[in-house]
Amino acid sequence: RLHVMPDPRTWALIPSWEWHRAGVDNKRASTILRAVRVARRLEEAAAMEPQQAQERLELIPGIGPWTSAETVQRSNGAPDAVTVGDLHLPGIVGYALAGDRNADDAAMLELLAPYAGQRHRAARLILLSGRTPPRRTPKMPRGDIGAL
Repeated sequence: RLHVMPDPRTWALIPSWEWHRAGVDNKRASTILRAVRVARRLEEAAAMEPQQAQERLELIPGIGPWTSAETVQRSNGAPDAVTVGDLHLPGIVGYALAGDRNADDAAMLELLAPYAGQRHRAARLILLSGRTPPRRTPKMPRGDIGAL
């Protein structure tokens, strides 16, 4: 089955209750709607250098380093765009490369420094390897925001 991304106007016309039913909170929906208003300018970022593209994305309130890195990894094929601000990634990279399950973003970037130019790919390979710290607690149950 084929799915095509809606155009910016279609996104802008989604009523608030539909966002809620889809499990999207108001903060995220508002960020999407701010991005929709400048969609043409954001499309230009796909042809930019990854760092410039990230800077352009981060001009939109609600889009930070995590979102911009995740976006340019896919849209620009950025092999060095490391996802900072992730809850689990620093601990996984720290555990795999140094046995440090409590690594933070700074420690993760330091550990990935030898892979400069390919740091995203290195982190991705670590994730794919399955070498993750053992769990300390059961998985957190997922809540249904639509049921609120």
